[in-house]
Amino acid sequence: MYRYLDLNKITTRIYNEVKPAIKEETQVEQIKNKKPKKSYPQDWTAYNQAQQIEKIYLMYFLDELLDYIPFPEDKKVGRKPVSTRDKIFYLTLQFYNIKSSRRCIADLEIAKRLGFIDKAPHFNTVLKCLKDTTLLTYFKHLINVSGIPLQQIETDFAVDSSGFSTSQFDRWFDVRLGTNSDKRRFRKCHLTCGVKTNIITAVNITKGYNADSPQFKDLVLKTNRVYDIREVSADKAYSSRENLNIVSQIGGIAFIPFKKNVTKKSRMSGSFLWKRMFKFYSEHQEEFMQHYHKRSNSESTFHMLKIKFGSHLRSKYEIGQINEILAKCLCHNLCVLTQEMFELGINVDFEKCANIEIAHKHN
Repeated sequence: MYRYLDLNKITTRIYNEVKPAIKEETQVEQIKNKKPKKSYPQDWTAYNQAQQIEKIYLMYFLDELLDYIPFPEDKKVGRKPVSTRDKIFYLTLQFYNIKSSRRCIADLEIAKRLGFIDKAPHFNTVLKCLKDTTLLTYFKHLINVSGIPLQQIETDFAVDSSGFSTSQFDRWFDVRLGTNSDKRRFRKCHLTCGVKTNIITAVNITKGYNADSPQFKDLVLKTNRVYDIREVSADKAYSSRENLNIVSQIGGIAFIPFKKNVTKKSRMSGSFLWKRMFKFYSEHQEEFMQHYHKRSNSESTFHMLKIKFGSHLRSKYEIGQINEILAKCLCHNLCVLTQEMFELGINVDFEKCANIEIAHKHN
């Protein structure tokens, strides 16, 4: 009994003497193995200034952008219809506020008194504007040209897609379980964004289960109308010989990782780029991934878009859902411009918009 107690005391004393040395050695080892943590400091002064006055600048920027669009004149008999210009202003302001059509009327009344719109509408008029198919082309054009003040800043871009949920459901048959169930419908937003400011440069809206890769060409070419593209990053869903060639033809490099089952064979004529990029990906993967991971900024863009303007679509109609997503994307771009105006000190001038024609083809 006593011998056991003595041994216990001796063991405790030895452990207390050795413990500081063990702890110090462990701490030194942890410091050696610890990787320096990257930090991204926020200019809080600029952020605070931008957030306080964001809505006012959003209306001023939107008003200036709309001045450069040659809207067709509505020549109809009877009551004067709501102009396309005003319809775009109604929807943009509504989805910026994330309010119902009734609650956004007060802001539209303020916009009228400031001279941005001709008339403050009835709330049902705002809802009817959502179903206007002619707005799709204008919204896409506005999203494309709204980043003109950032032309010299953005040279690298990322392509990705994400879903927006709706209030509608489809019947779904689970083959594995052999049961019927309901699954919520959603709309897929395909976009290209700048990796420095998260400005959206091009956008297409499709049904929820449409493939990503076919949208790549249109998104990159639309971006190239305004920006000089140096790099384009995208995930494996966009991996194809055609997509690599598209970026190469406009003077850029596409950093898209290869799937496990692919080979380095060119297959199609003029696709030697596929073989070269496959070799670079295989032999210099760490360097390749540094360029590829710029794609993570597209995730940040979608997070900014959804957290601020909502990830759920209120409209029950297909055209309304597309207009709703496009209006949110335009709001995001105008907010980015306001932020960068304070943070980078850029001059927000849309004069070059007049030289960019509206592409009337839309998805």
